[in-house]
Amino acid sequence: MAKRNEAEEGGGKPAGTGEILRASAEVLFAHELEALVAADKYEKPPGWKMSPRAVLTYICGGTVGAAKITPKYIGHQRLVEIAISTLVTDRALLLIGEPGTAKSWLSEHLAAAINADSTKVVQGTAGTTEEQVRYSWNYAMLIARGPSPEALIPSAIFRAMESGSLARFEEITRCASEVQDAMISILSEKTIAIPELKSEMPARKGFSIIATANTRDKGVNDMSAALKRRFNIIVLPTPKTVESEIEIVSKRVRELANHLELKAKVPAADAIEKVVTIFRELRTGQTLDGKSKLKTPSGVLSTAEAISVLANSMALAGNFGTGEVSPHDLASALQGSVVKDEEKDRVVWQEYLANVLKKRGAEWRPLFTACSEQNE
Repeated sequence: MAKRNEAEEGGGKPAGTGEILRASAEVLFAHELEALVAADKYEKPPGWKMSPRAVLTYICGGTVGAAKITPKYIGHQRLVEIAISTLVTDRALLLIGEPGTAKSWLSEHLAAAINADSTKVVQGTAGTTEEQVRYSWNYAMLIARGPSPEALIPSAIFRAMESGSLARFEEITRCASEVQDAMISILSEKTIAIPELKSEMPARKGFSIIATANTRDKGVNDMSAALKRRFNIIVLPTPKTVESEIEIVSKRVRELANHLELKAKVPAADAIEKVVTIFRELRTGQTLDGKSKLKTPSGVLSTAEAISVLANSMALAGNFGTGEVSPHDLASALQGSVVKDEEKDRVVWQEYLANVLKKRGAEWRPLFTACSEQNE
């Protein structure tokens, strides 16, 4: 709660942020948000801290006076424009894509830019209940005094409706169908009925929901047609080119290294390119030149996973190596990422090493050797 209040006050980066493992977007990028708000001359929708144009600049990058706004999402700008425009209307937004396509990242930054508060979140799981979508009760107060506003515990969505702001619903297809169905009336009627108090909570202007769904979870708890109709759906693609994926990975690795204070140098450009190349080829089931078909491992091997591999290799190099990421550091991190299923993935990885990496010449030889030793 303290973290949210400090962000809302707009006082910049709170004291002690360096000790927080994962600060929210509005805290990490407070100086950029403040610069955009100060320079914003366009009309703001109800409940918004800045105009849609300023939100787009925050997400896609640019300059505001002397302040440089770093891009938060590297991809199709038009998709971001559609997402922002959706939130101006009374329609909810659903971001769909493969794991690691920045769905949660984009939803968090949209909420941070629009409301300076990205913390109203419902995390969808198999154990998520309808109470977490609507409201619950302080049962001690409920037994002592009966139903009362003081005994009611509002959900993140309830609080967003009350304040006219955005709520985020992560991995909505992980929730059971009855939990998903609770969203239909909220998105249709824009109210939450509270029969125990013989009242209801109507949503204020500015309320909306950004939901995310993973295409790998398709069939787990498919959304009904009735619920889908209440969302404007945007499919976030994987990076189209290897160059764009390298740019994303490089940027995020530098940010992670700085935030986590990793005791190693950021991997060289060629090391990042090798990891991204391996991931793209195993993910798509063919080499980049399209000449060879490959077996795919059981894992997703997303862009986010590539970032994790490089960060892990930096941690290995910084704590148990020379401080410079070596092929052995990369191989150790790659092994754990690619080989999720010991029986199947080890064979897939071995075939890839023998049929692809081994034939790529001297530049790839140290990484091939290290990966082969690790996979024995």
